[in-house]
Amino acid sequence: MDALKAAGCEQIFTDTASGAKTDRPGLASALELCRKEDTPVVWKLDRLGRSLPHLVETVRDLVDKGVGFKSLQESIDTTTSGGKLIFHLFASLAEFERDIIRERTKAGLVAARARGRIGGRPKGVNTKKQKAALALKANPQYSIREICEIVGISRNTYYKYTRQG
Repeated sequence: MDALKAAGCEQIFTDTASGAKTDRPGLASALELCRKEDTPVVWKLDRLGRSLPHLVETVRDLVDKGVGFKSLQESIDTTTSGGKLIFHLFASLAEFERDIIRERTKAGLVAARARGRIGGRPKGVNTKKQKAALALKANPQYSIREICEIVGISRNTYYKYTRQG
């Protein structure tokens, strides 16, 4: 905080949670108050974003509003040409990271399919549960809620089973 005060910051916002948390009211308030030609300042880049892509997205949102950005520890200032260059490099790295993750995911899915693994939720009906639900339905002493609890199915599944009957 002392470094931010020494840098001439008029308002200082803090979050007690880690930078990895999504719920950050201090950051949200600071970004909301930013107006054209403002320059929010952070002590360190990792205080602004949870990840490189999130950091780049946050700074792009600021730039779109006509707002600069400054990090004291890394000496980055997007109101200067050098700071803009560094942030363009960060954006390229974030895009590269996303592309690599996408490629690895696709390769993993192809390899899993080659081994006979199919992703997603299992298809089909649990015939034991369907038979149990239909048998209990025939008994008028059970309500739909009770049948669902006994068999261990949701109300939607119960109705699906009775339609297929």
